[in-house]
Amino acid sequence: MNLPANVIGNVIDGRLVPAADGATTELVDPATGKVFATAALSREADVDAAYDAATRAFPQWRRLTPAARQHHLLALVDALSARVDDLVEAEVANTGKPVELTRTEEILTGIDHLRFFAGLARSLEGTSAGEYLEGHTSYVRREPVGVVGQVAPWNYPFMMTIWKIAPALAAGNTVVLKPSDTTPATAALVGEIAASVLPAGVLNVVCGDRDTGRLVVGHPAAAMVSITGSTGAGRQVAASAAEGLKRAHLELGGKAPAIVFPDADLDAAVDGIVTGAFFNAGQDCTAVTRILVAEEVADSFTERFVAAVKEIHTGPPADETAFYGPLNNADQFARVSGVVAGLPDHAEVLVGGHRVGEDGFFYAPTVVAGVRQDDPVVQEETFGPVVTIQRFRDEEEALELANGVPFGLASSVWTRDHATAHRCSVELDFGCVWVNTHIPLVAEMPHGGFKQSGYGKDLSHYGLEDYTRVKHVMHAFG
Repeated sequence: MNLPANVIGNVIDGRLVPAADGATTELVDPATGKVFATAALSREADVDAAYDAATRAFPQWRRLTPAARQHHLLALVDALSARVDDLVEAEVANTGKPVELTRTEEILTGIDHLRFFAGLARSLEGTSAGEYLEGHTSYVRREPVGVVGQVAPWNYPFMMTIWKIAPALAAGNTVVLKPSDTTPATAALVGEIAASVLPAGVLNVVCGDRDTGRLVVGHPAAAMVSITGSTGAGRQVAASAAEGLKRAHLELGGKAPAIVFPDADLDAAVDGIVTGAFFNAGQDCTAVTRILVAEEVADSFTERFVAAVKEIHTGPPADETAFYGPLNNADQFARVSGVVAGLPDHAEVLVGGHRVGEDGFFYAPTVVAGVRQDDPVVQEETFGPVVTIQRFRDEEEALELANGVPFGLASSVWTRDHATAHRCSVELDFGCVWVNTHIPLVAEMPHGGFKQSGYGKDLSHYGLEDYTRVKHVMHAFG
C-alpha cells in the first residue's frame, strides 16, 4: 500500500504497511527541534507478522547458492544506488547532518559495504575435508543461523542498517530489523527498496520504541539477536538472549584514547584527532574521547589543539562549512549538557561547553583539561562533541591510563617510532588500534571491541562468519 510522504511505515513480507493498530510516534528534526514526520509504532502483532514472514522465507533463501544470493544483493546495491538522492534527503531530514558528508561518508560508503558483503557471500572458508580418523572422512559446513532479530542505532542510521543486514543476508539468514525510534526513515526506505529486489520476507523492518525492540530481541522465532547500542542496552539484549539460549552479537559503547608521544608529528596529530573526536558530533563509539599526551609536549599540543577546535563549528544541513550537525535528540542533548555541567571543580573547559543557537540540538566542540582518571567524564561514555586531555610521564603510565576504563573498542597511537607503535598495539586492550590516524574503517577489516564494548565483529569476513553456525559432517568409508 502507499502511505503519505510524511508517514514512515513498516516493511513486512515485502509490503509497506502501517502498524496493525494504527499507532504512530512523532519524529523530530534535530536541526530544528520540530516534528517533521510520524513513524509506525509496532507492537506484538507487527513483530509476530515480521517473524512469521522471515520464518517462511528462510528455507528458500538459505538454499540459494551463494552466487544467487550475491545476485540478489547486487540488485539491491543497484536499487539503492539509483535512490541515493532520496536516501540522502531522508537521512538528513532525520538527523540534521551536513548534506555532502552524509552523501559521501555514509550513504555511498554504506552501499559499498553492501557490495563487499555481496561478494563475500561466495567466499566462506572452512577446514578442508580430510581423514582425521582412520576409515572416515570429515568436513565442515558453514550454515546460516536462521532468522535474526536486529536493533540498529541512531548515530549512523543508514550505514548501521547496512552493517546489520548485509552479513546476515549474505550468509543466508533472514532478518527482522528494528531501527532506532528517533531515526527510522532510511531503514524503512531500505526495506521498501529491498522489497522490489529480494524475495518477500527476507528483510523485514519494524519501526517502534524500546518496547518494540524488546519484542524483537525476545521473540521465540529469533535464532540470533544483534544490537549496536549502549552498554546498558547490550546487557538487556544479552540477558534476553540468554533466556532462550540465542546467539547474541553486541557492538556497544566506547571510550577511545588517543596517545600522543613526545616524538609525534604534533600538527598531524592535532588534525587527525580533531576529526576523530568531532566527526558526527562525537556520536561515534570509536570517537576520540580521551587525549593522553606526554608531559614534554603537553603544553604545545594543547595550545595547537584548542586553536584548531576553535576553527570548526556545528551547524544545520544548509551550512556547507559546518564540521558536524546537531546531537540526535533531546535526551542526548540533555545528557551531553549534563556531563559538562557536572564536571568536577578541578576540571577546566578550555573551549566550548555550551549550546549553540536556540533551535535544534547543537552543541559546541568542547575540550576539557585537568581531569582525573576516576572522573565520570573519563570513565563513562558521553557520545557527544566532548574530549578530555590528560598528561602522562612515560609509556607505562600512558598504557595504564588508556586501558583504565571499562570499554575496549578503539584507540590510537601517535608516534614516529615503529617500536613504540608496535609495543602499544600489543598492550592496548582495544579491538582496534590505529597508528597516526583515528576513525577510518574499511569493509575488509573487522570492527568490534572487548570488555564492555561487547563481542562479535562487524565488517570483514569475521562479520560474515558471526552470522553462521559450524557443522561437522563425518562419513565412514564402508
